[in-house]
Amino acid sequence: MEVEIANQQPTLAVDEDRLRGVCVAIAADAGYREGTISVAVVDDPTMHELNRRHLAHDYPTDVLSFPLTDSPPRLEGEVVVSADTAAANAAEYGWPAGDELLLYVVHGVLHLVGHRDKADEETAAMRAAEAHYLRRCGVEPPPVGEAASS
Repeated sequence: MEVEIANQQPTLAVDEDRLRGVCVAIAADAGYREGTISVAVVDDPTMHELNRRHLAHDYPTDVLSFPLTDSPPRLEGEVVVSADTAAANAAEYGWPAGDELLLYVVHGVLHLVGHRDKADEETAAMRAAEAHYLRRCGVEPPPVGEAASS
């Protein structure tokens, strides 16, 4: 599995190795061995524009996922995360902005491999999976209700 990281913002330092590793782990655990996951780390104005263009939501968000090919063992997809939102939310939640950004990447890749979070039971499974992968990265998840939202 190839993971491409595009850091297109000046707000946060990005640990590309950590992001790449968690993307590969999530994909592998879901049975994907081939393909490419692209992760773009952007600012809020860029995220706002993407959210407006692709989802008709007129506000920035934390993470967007775009599955392109889902044909096991091959996965192609894009995840876009906002460093500005990560920095703001991390300050509010009292944990490092890099960990908040990691949460967004985990959430986005979980969507790529098929996790959903619209129904209550889906949301509970998504939160459990987020916590699992954060812990694999040595990060204790935030309290319930303070996780990625989209």
